[in-house]
Amino acid sequence: MFSYSAIAPATNSVSCNGKCGREQRDLLKSIPDYNKSGSITEQELAYCNALFDLEKKFAELSFDERYEARKVHSAPIMDEFFDWTESSTGHILASPRSAIGKAVRYALGQRKYLENVLLDGRLELSNNRAERSIKPFVIGRKNWLFSNTGKGAIASSVIYSIVETAKENGLKPYEYLKYIFETAPNIDITEPEQLEKLLPWNAPEECRSDVNP
Repeated sequence: MFSYSAIAPATNSVSCNGKCGREQRDLLKSIPDYNKSGSITEQELAYCNALFDLEKKFAELSFDERYEARKVHSAPIMDEFFDWTESSTGHILASPRSAIGKAVRYALGQRKYLENVLLDGRLELSNNRAERSIKPFVIGRKNWLFSNTGKGAIASSVIYSIVETAKENGLKPYEYLKYIFETAPNIDITEPEQLEKLLPWNAPEECRSDVNP
C-alpha cells in the first residue's frame, strides 16, 4: 500500500504513466479480436484509461485540491493496478521477452516513480506536454545536424529551456529574454534572493502573454 504524506516538493523522479498506456494500446492492436476481450493488455489499459479519465475531471482544480482528489480517487486505482499486475505476471513468466512481458515488467520496475505523481498536485500524470515542447528542437536538429562546439550546444540547450519555460509560465519569450539580458548584468546572481528576480513567476507584467499556458 502506498503511504501518503503532506504535499511534497516536486523533487522526486516521476515516470510517465502515459508510456504504460501507449504500450498497452500498441499491444492491443496486434492482438486478434477474438483474443482481446479479458486479455492482460486490455485490463491494464482499462486501469490506465481510468487514471487519465480522472485527470480530466481534476483539470480545473487547484494544485492542493488535485493532490487531495488523487489521494481519494487515483491512489486506490494505482494500488489495484499494481496488485493485479503482480498477480498477473505468472501468466507470462514463460515469455519474459515478449512484448506483454516487457510492458508488465516496465510497470512493475517503475512503480515507485509512477506513484510519485501522487505526492504533489503540481506533478503531471504524463510527460506529454514536455515532449511536445521539445519536439520542434528534436526535429530541427536533424536539419541543424550539430553545434560547432560543446559550449555552443550547451548555450543552445539553455536558451531552448528558457524559451519553453517562459511559454509554460504564460510569458512572451522575446520580452522575457529581453528582461533577463537587461536585468542580470545589474544584479549579483550569486545571491539567491537576487537570482529569484529573474525566475518566470517574478517577471514583470510587460513579459506576460494574454494567452494562458
